[in-house]
Amino acid sequence: MAREEWAPPGIDTSKPSVARVYDYMVGGKDNFAIDRMVAKRALEIMPDAQEAGRACRAFLRRAVRYMAAEAGIQQFLDLGSGLPTDTNVHQVAQTVDPGARVVYVDNDPMVLVHGRALLANNDTTVVVQADIRAPQQILGHEVVRGQLDFTQPIGLLMLSILHHLNDDEDPGAVAATLRDALPSGSHLAIIHFWDPADEQPDVAAKATDAERMFNETLGTGRWRRRAEVQAYFGDYEMIEPGLVPLAEWRPNATDTAEQTDSYYTMIGGVARKM
Repeated sequence: MAREEWAPPGIDTSKPSVARVYDYMVGGKDNFAIDRMVAKRALEIMPDAQEAGRACRAFLRRAVRYMAAEAGIQQFLDLGSGLPTDTNVHQVAQTVDPGARVVYVDNDPMVLVHGRALLANNDTTVVVQADIRAPQQILGHEVVRGQLDFTQPIGLLMLSILHHLNDDEDPGAVAATLRDALPSGSHLAIIHFWDPADEQPDVAAKATDAERMFNETLGTGRWRRRAEVQAYFGDYEMIEPGLVPLAEWRPNATDTAEQTDSYYTMIGGVARKM
């Protein structure tokens, strides 16, 4: 018997959501039948895609910890934050610095509902409903400006979001607008779907199939080449080891990954504004 599904008012459960598909991939419960259908179609193309989801969360933990503990970043702007999971930016950052301030931004109303419930007793973390395709609105949002000091370094996170902007939505300009608004010493972390092309031709063929499926079901999803993703960092200085498969970015003993196809489906890195 199918489980009865409840959704907050205003949530259309007949259409898949990027945030909820991703939630399913990382083992969450805030998703609906339509989201699971899309996720399962993706798994038909890349059966180990859930491993890629786990790699994203592991990268987030390492990148945020690096920014907070080694770079001294005390405030974070997480764009396309998605539904809360077991390790969120504020939890990682505030383990290092209990006073660290975090702003989550997402355009999915369900993220807003769950995020506000999670953060009801957290005075240093807020969630804002906005769309990355309107970066000036995010930068000028009164809650964002009230929470973050743009004269001090900020950790900007664009994890698994730019690949959901189509080419005609000019993700390069979006990234540049956001980068340029940050002061010296700020850091930028990006995760992006990766088309490894000649580096991994078998995986590249599957990336083409996955891109077609995502656009048929979600209407969005671009697997880009390494140089295209690198350009989103602009003239920021890359932190070693640079732009690499997620598992290769400063791995630790608890974050391990076999070199399956999913190992090469996403690429990520962190850079500093000089």
